[in-house]
Amino acid sequence: MPPNEADFYVQYHPRSQWRRVGGRVPDKAELAARVAEAIRAGVTNTQTLVAQPIEMRFNEMLEGVRADLSVKVFGPDFDILEGLASRIKGVLEGEPGVGEVEFETAGRSPMLTLSARRDALVRYGLPASALNEAVSTALAGRVVGSLQHEGHVHEVVVRLRGELREQERQIEQLPVRVGEHGLVALGEVAEFARVESVEPIRRDDAKRRAALMVNLKTRDVEGFVRRAEERLAREVPLPDGYSIEFGGQFEHLVEARSRLALVVPAALLFIFVLIFMAFGSLRQALLVFSGVPLAITGGVFALAMRGMPFSITAAVGFIALSGVAVLNGVVLVSYFNELREEGRDPLGAVLEGCLTRLRPVLMTALVASLGFLPMALSSGAGAEVQRPLATVVIGGIISSTFLTLVVLPVLYAWFERTPARASEESPDADPG
Repeated sequence: MPPNEADFYVQYHPRSQWRRVGGRVPDKAELAARVAEAIRAGVTNTQTLVAQPIEMRFNEMLEGVRADLSVKVFGPDFDILEGLASRIKGVLEGEPGVGEVEFETAGRSPMLTLSARRDALVRYGLPASALNEAVSTALAGRVVGSLQHEGHVHEVVVRLRGELREQERQIEQLPVRVGEHGLVALGEVAEFARVESVEPIRRDDAKRRAALMVNLKTRDVEGFVRRAEERLAREVPLPDGYSIEFGGQFEHLVEARSRLALVVPAALLFIFVLIFMAFGSLRQALLVFSGVPLAITGGVFALAMRGMPFSITAAVGFIALSGVAVLNGVVLVSYFNELREEGRDPLGAVLEGCLTRLRPVLMTALVASLGFLPMALSSGAGAEVQRPLATVVIGGIISSTFLTLVVLPVLYAWFERTPARASEESPDADPG
């Protein structure tokens, strides 16, 4: 962590003890916004970002930026990068769904530099390391001993007092040892200058960059990035050799989606193969597998009704839903086949099978739905991950169960009667 950054961990009291603001208890987002506003009002020239500790460290470890989303500007000239980053910040702050937009670093910071006077060093017979030792001892401190207190050993460090370390004149008067008994002021053997320094210069893949940290209020990260890309393309033209990249959660979403593009078809194919092996009939395997698109339709509608965007956890929910959705179809078709083997006609087998297997099918759907209900309604830690998955599964089970009890029996009766009808018509056909 750079010296110009600091972390503060805030633990909330129980919500029942929170003070009312405007006649109501604020939520966590409002409370976090008030804390950030109080910090900015009480400490000048500060930037604040509010995030969960684990989430912040995870983002920093993977992306190098502590916020939900990073906007990186690449190019060779740091002054141009700073200007582009400032313009991008102004554009993003006007986008709906934005929480905070801050620079990754403060850009430039004042520094006090020390340069040795070579002629003075030669005159006093001093090595350059003596200057570094004097400054290091005065500002950082030097361990000169130890102190034992109540079973603990504490180092004794000697350095200038805090207010003296911030005064340039006091630093210039630091004594530098010359020989065995002589002393000379640091200002006589060194020159001091105040400069502005870029702290630090960051690079990705050997390319210099500036970055913005963006925390979002919306869960639709992909939608926000698409809108931001369109506005930036119109309002922030880039010089030759400069580019903009979005990272953080958006980059992880793109990578995970590319993996799911392989995992989801493979999972659906595996489910279809298992159904085919169970029935030994391609037609009946397709019949049972028809419950999957019916279930996916319900999952999509459930996400839309709750205002949730498609996410990685929702995609995992669709995979789990596909396995649960075909279960009811397997139960019905297996019993239909048993009744057909006993000599029942397709329509009779469907009617009796639906009446007999109605309770098992409904109980299977009810148990699965109730099991996911706490996750769908959760609001505690991890709710952002649990809610989309559970919503997809519950919505898909409801739609697939209803449609399986209606559509699947109709399709089974139609498919099974077609070859029977053809065989009945062939003996009556005119041979000549």
